Amino acid sequence: MPILSLEDVRKEYWTDGQRVLALGGVTLEVAAGEFVAVVGRSGCGKSTLLNLAGAMDFPTSGSVTVDGVCTTNLSDSEQTRLRRKKVGFVFQSFQLLHTLTAVENIELPLLLAREPNARQAAIESLKWVELDGLGERFPHQLSGGEMQRVAIARALVHSPKILLADEPTGNLDTMTGGVILEFLQRLTREKGTAAVMATHSQEAANLCDIVVRLRDGHIEEVTRR
Repeated sequence: MPILSLEDVRKEYWTDGQRVLALGGVTLEVAAGEFVAVVGRSGCGKSTLLNLAGAMDFPTSGSVTVDGVCTTNLSDSEQTRLRRKKVGFVFQSFQLLHTLTAVENIELPLLLAREPNARQAAIESLKWVELDGLGERFPHQLSGGEMQRVAIARALVHSPKILLADEPTGNLDTMTGGVILEFLQRLTREKGTAAVMATHSQEAANLCDIVVRLRDGHIEEVTRR
């Protein structure tokens, strides 16, 4: 069974009385351990696809299933539980809380979920991204690449089934971005986590197992490497 399945997914928005088609009949499956790049021009539907895959939004029609759970009829609390248990998110802008240290940022999702041993799990996650000596630093004391590694550690601290990364190297230089991509590759190989990354970078896409090219809300091409 795939970790993520989108079946004939359509997403429409209404803006100023006008219907906007963000996704039009997208079908896609992602298995455990697969690293998938979603590429295309701005506005092609990449972020919408990630939001639907992460139960941040509902499709207008069609179905989205995450690790066997169909998101269509979930309540708000059920959506939150699904995200906390099964989904990790990494964003271009890191989205760390600047009043918390690195290790506190990582343990926060576990504290909110009232999980035991949150601090130890955060320390182990920080160690996995090779920043175990920087846990007490605040985000402003870290480089961009270090902040993104903390964000990855936070996304992985609850051992999600799937990680969704929206332009994770967009604010980083080429060398630092390459390090981040190596960690994303490692998590699929070592942890068996499925990863779906929206990116404008062809270099980043070339490192993935599957490249999904979107155009105007439709899948134009799927390439398996």
